[in-house]
Amino acid sequence: MGALDDKIELNRRMNETLEAMARAIFKSWFVDFDPVHAKARGEKPFGMNEETAALFPSKFTDSPLGPIPQGWEVKPLSALADFRNGLAMQKYPARDGEPSIPVVKIAELRGGLSANAQRANLDVPPAYVVSDGDLLFSWSGSLMVKTWAEGKAALNQHLFLVVPRNVPQWFLHCWLLEHLEDFQAIAASKATTMGHIQRHHLEDALCLVPAAGMSVAADATISPFASLVLSNLIVARRLANLRDLLLPMLLSGR
Repeated sequence: MGALDDKIELNRRMNETLEAMARAIFKSWFVDFDPVHAKARGEKPFGMNEETAALFPSKFTDSPLGPIPQGWEVKPLSALADFRNGLAMQKYPARDGEPSIPVVKIAELRGGLSANAQRANLDVPPAYVVSDGDLLFSWSGSLMVKTWAEGKAALNQHLFLVVPRNVPQWFLHCWLLEHLEDFQAIAASKATTMGHIQRHHLEDALCLVPAAGMSVAADATISPFASLVLSNLIVARRLANLRDLLLPMLLSGR
């Protein structure tokens, strides 16, 4: 059992490192504009090849966000994805003797599925069934953004399934994380109700979208981090399931 726990912990720490590296690149390129500042000074951008460096402009232009790289666009978060709110899953109760799937609520997004998770029957519309790799955003209660890696599940209300529109999922994930602290502050200000945000807050949250060539280069750089994080999450889940299967056998002496 110790070896399984050690591997699960190793994957967790590896993912922390991978996520930090991906966010550092994102922040450098799309928030702080380090390569553009370097080129504006006549310097070579740090840590990239000439082909990638050539895709960054060397000038800035004014925007609602202040000076931004020339040729880039400011778009609201709501324009970058479809934010699909979950359903009230009590309308799809599991039926005795029939197949069912677990329901993902805020608690499951935060801590993962458990044997006590609510279950739903298979009549749940496919658009509200999530799978490994889907991006979920809890907009009420405990606001958080996570890549789902717990297998097929039914999406409960108060959670968005975030489906990107013409941008990579990691790009959308990073912008959601950039705005998350502001969203949490908005939710915390609603003292008379359960803290939440509304759709107009997604419209108010502005993001920068680079030119097409830059998007392709950024995806080639950052998407491998996201893929490895998802792979590690799935492996950790399978190891945890194996541990939970073997532990009762060991305790019973089998």
